[in-house]
Amino acid sequence: MSTGKDLPVRYLGTEGFTASIQGYGCSSLTDFLAPTKAEGAEQTLKHVLEQGVTLLNTASFYGEGVNEEIIGSVIKNFPRERVKISTKWGATSVDGQLRPDSSREACRAACFGSMKRLSVNYIDLFIFRGLGRSLEMPIKETIRYMKELVEEGHVRYIGLSEISPADVRKAHAIHPITALEMEWSLCSRDAEEDLVPVARELGIGFLAYSPLGRGMLTGAYKSASAIPGRVASRYPRFAAENFDKNAKLVQSLEDLAKKKGVTPGQLALAWVTAQGDDVIPIPGTKRISCVDENVAAAFIKLTAEEIKELEDAVPHHEVAGDRYPNMQDLSYKYCTQSLRS
Repeated sequence: MSTGKDLPVRYLGTEGFTASIQGYGCSSLTDFLAPTKAEGAEQTLKHVLEQGVTLLNTASFYGEGVNEEIIGSVIKNFPRERVKISTKWGATSVDGQLRPDSSREACRAACFGSMKRLSVNYIDLFIFRGLGRSLEMPIKETIRYMKELVEEGHVRYIGLSEISPADVRKAHAIHPITALEMEWSLCSRDAEEDLVPVARELGIGFLAYSPLGRGMLTGAYKSASAIPGRVASRYPRFAAENFDKNAKLVQSLEDLAKKKGVTPGQLALAWVTAQGDDVIPIPGTKRISCVDENVAAAFIKLTAEEIKELEDAVPHHEVAGDRYPNMQDLSYKYCTQSLRS
């Protein structure tokens, strides 16, 4: 099947991985931890690929595997080499909660399970999702398990997510790490302090998830009462006590977007894209119209002055609320001790 369009290509890592300048985060195609499919999921994903996007990001635990099944049903109509699949492992869903499991058995089960659901015979980018201090398995052992899969031909490249700079170094010493999947947006910039410099020193690229701040930076939410309860409870930045402060920052973004002649979401995406040729934002959406809006943002060029204006308009240290309610369990910045070597 013809894709109809082409997007510019970016290279991540040092081992030859390439993908479109913008990817697609597939988590919106299902509920996060429940096997409930979004209406029109297949049509949306087909449209994503037809717009020239080549990188699809998912996880074995999204929608209890249904997310990968949707992807498998759609990509069979496209040349396999045209689509790059990035999928995560390292956790399983238990009673609606993620529980860490970085054992060799879990690694292999996740890989082969993902390949079966995706209907592919290899995974392009296999990403280990760390869980902060909840993780017990030494990172070096975990990477050795993933390296086995590369040597066996089941995996092409290896990535990491929610992991500390120290463990990035340990992992990269065992096998080249191609990309870090991390939250990166105008309102989530904490990784720039230590994680980004280490990754760039080692030649590791980035997949920037939630580049639109889970919709906050699009200006779609005009009042706290308009936010779905599940969003407000899952993400503290949308909670009533934080919303008004964050809405003022978004208003500044909207003013700059109007001046540029684009939407706030497009301007926010363009900012992430402008952070370096080693960065691929992976926005997700259920709506075809939003897919088109997001893809168009890949062609927006920002000057150094415009980038500074954006960063001054949305100072990340003024954003109210954490990324998640359980940051003490998720982020390496809250860990009381590093993982065993």
